[in-house]
Amino acid sequence: MKPQNNGQFNWQVRVYYEDTDSGGVVYHSNYLNFMERARTEWLRHLGFEQPYFRDVLNIIFVVHSMQIDFKKPAKFNDLLTITSELVKIGRGSFEFLQKISVNQQTLVEAQVKLACVDAVAFKPIAIPEQIKSIMEQI
Repeated sequence: MKPQNNGQFNWQVRVYYEDTDSGGVVYHSNYLNFMERARTEWLRHLGFEQPYFRDVLNIIFVVHSMQIDFKKPAKFNDLLTITSELVKIGRGSFEFLQKISVNQQTLVEAQVKLACVDAVAFKPIAIPEQIKSIMEQI
């Protein structure tokens, strides 16, 4: 769970039996869960908790789009490293390159675009300046 000098944030998770399918490998949708958790931990590292966005700023971040490449499977008991790198910030969205690896071998790679939306109306809005300025410092 540490930031690196190149703007990447690493977070680790262990693969449990419940994460795997009948073939003994991580079920494909669980990679999305691991990446979501890593993005949440990235925000927490920046000093932001999810309830603050919703309850105080009246915003939430939603996945707008994702391109994902599955290269190799993860297996039961693997210690995965999820690397999250902020690659672009727009007015109302930001994009990550996320990689899931084991022993420095990339298993999954995804480009993820998140949109800032009003927490009630679910309409796109600008990222609040206090958040955007911290993201831009990375």
